[in-house]
Amino acid sequence: MKALRWNKPLAPALAVMMMIWLAACTSAPSGGHAHKDTAATAGLEDLLQPTDRFVVSSLPVTAVKHEKYSMELPAQGVISYDTRLINTISARVSGRIEKLYVHYRYQHVHKGARIMDIYSPELVTGQQELLFLEKHDPGNTSLIDAARQKLLLLGMSGTQLEEVIRTGKPSLTVAVYTAYGGHIHEAGNTMPSMSDPAQRIDLSATTEELPVKEGMYVEKGQTIFQLFNTDKSWVLLTLFPGQDAMVKVGNMVKVVPETAPDKAFRRPIDLIEPVFRQGEKTSTARVYFDNEALQIPIGSQVKAVISGVPVTGDWLPEEAVVSLGVRRVVFLRTGGGFKVHEVMTGITHDHQVQVLSGLTASDSVAANAQYLMDSESFIKANKQSL
Repeated sequence: MKALRWNKPLAPALAVMMMIWLAACTSAPSGGHAHKDTAATAGLEDLLQPTDRFVVSSLPVTAVKHEKYSMELPAQGVISYDTRLINTISARVSGRIEKLYVHYRYQHVHKGARIMDIYSPELVTGQQELLFLEKHDPGNTSLIDAARQKLLLLGMSGTQLEEVIRTGKPSLTVAVYTAYGGHIHEAGNTMPSMSDPAQRIDLSATTEELPVKEGMYVEKGQTIFQLFNTDKSWVLLTLFPGQDAMVKVGNMVKVVPETAPDKAFRRPIDLIEPVFRQGEKTSTARVYFDNEALQIPIGSQVKAVISGVPVTGDWLPEEAVVSLGVRRVVFLRTGGGFKVHEVMTGITHDHQVQVLSGLTASDSVAANAQYLMDSESFIKANKQSL
């Protein structure tokens, strides 16, 4: 009888298989809930699969848990003008600006403040007509009232009219007063975008002179100034992807200005903007508040904590999910090892990742997916094999 001899070409392959088998029996890390011994479950077919498709290991496993979390989300934002309260100062008559009492952009003016003095031929003519009626036809009250009403509509005040009648002389220049208060800007000025760092208020611009000058002519109906109200302001909060799904109108927000932490306040979210702002990939939430007493400067950075609504879903530990750029994968337990499996994820909260699809409650995945990601080539191979 001939003696059995080893097939020399098979000897190296069998030696490698024995080394893998022995390594799998002893390489399981401690901790977690491990499956039974890998050597007992991994067959020859598993051992012969390429390592970029199947990993033989007794790594501890975990499964999705159905939980409900009550979220508190940190956010950052900025104090901005309430654009609903932008007012304009327009010319009611055509004429020449004789004197200006405001000169700089962002100069604060109070309601009733004197803005400018204007000379208008129309106003002078209207005063002369009123004085003529008062002197030569004082009993014609209908015409006198009509003349007075015309001058009031052209911008003169009752006090100014009484002064004209008392002196018997028309006033060549008429003072213009503002009916609003706030920061003054030139006509057509675009409000800075507080959420865009490139467009926030430049402090060097606060001393820039307004383009409106004394001696300039204005036309009837022309907008001369704009006033941005600072007493009623809002906070623009940045919501990053994943946060906007949890935040709802009415959620309470604690706002802490970085420049004045002692002026913190709580207000509900009033609006979540339904579109992205130009050049941005984040949502914006608005919180309206009364700034008359707080006097927080426009443009101030704030930190906020949003009390979110409870979120119910299936959750995995953050360590069990691997990011491959735009996709997320886990290592699904199957047979004697693990294979790469793609899942769709949602928000991340307290080191827990929400799993939207791809797993069921009966599936087991590697508790520490990073332990199996041992090489860059492995990641690239799996990106193509999904």
